[in-house]
Amino acid sequence: MILQGKTALVTGSTSGIGLGIACKLAEAGANVMLNGFGDAQAAIARVSAYGTRVSHHPADVSDAEQIGAMVSQTEREFGALDVLVNNAGIQYVAPLEHFPVERWDSIIAINLSSVFHTMRLALPGMRERDWGRIINISSVHGLVASAQKAAYVAAKHGVIGLTKTVALETATTGITCNALCPGWVLTPLVQEQIDSKARVHGDPSRATRELLMEKQPSLDFVTPGQLGDLALFLCSDAASQVRGAAWNVDGGWLAQ
Repeated sequence: MILQGKTALVTGSTSGIGLGIACKLAEAGANVMLNGFGDAQAAIARVSAYGTRVSHHPADVSDAEQIGAMVSQTEREFGALDVLVNNAGIQYVAPLEHFPVERWDSIIAINLSSVFHTMRLALPGMRERDWGRIINISSVHGLVASAQKAAYVAAKHGVIGLTKTVALETATTGITCNALCPGWVLTPLVQEQIDSKARVHGDPSRATRELLMEKQPSLDFVTPGQLGDLALFLCSDAASQVRGAAWNVDGGWLAQ
């Protein structure tokens, strides 16, 4: 129960990676503010099973004012914001010259600018208490690129740059800031890519294997629970000198 009495805010946490991390933090004793457009009541029920206080804020993280309201509500409801996990993200795939401008703007707003706004608003309280953990969910695409993912790759590279900057600015404090860089995780975003391949091949199993073979040598998905365990480690005293890391969890993707 290393997070007993602490409060975590996890963006994009009604499903997938965010929900997996929220469950691990609650299991370690943290109260949790969930966020996202999915089934909030189901997510609350799942996280509440660990016996801590859980709430949900429906903020659209592309909107700075709604982010401000979410952070304020977290601090009012729970008394503090100790652990911030920036996980919300969207994806769109197209060649650069055909990439819709509105898609670029929304991906940058949700995947990158929201990380700036949540950290900007959470840091004053963390500094006042001289303790905090910021965990930004980047991607293996924050370290290497793939074709037709211009906005996503740009945003995720930006998240790592922001992470390093905040790590330097908090280096002499009890606040740490790090990034996790997952490879393929079977989230709704990845399932869409599998479904697209399956429509071509007519075989979901083949589509899944081809997706993994292309990049991830383990031929297995990273799980939200594994990312949650790593996030929990970054919250521990053992990780107090892990600062500005971009920790890839990718089944060997970057080893190639």
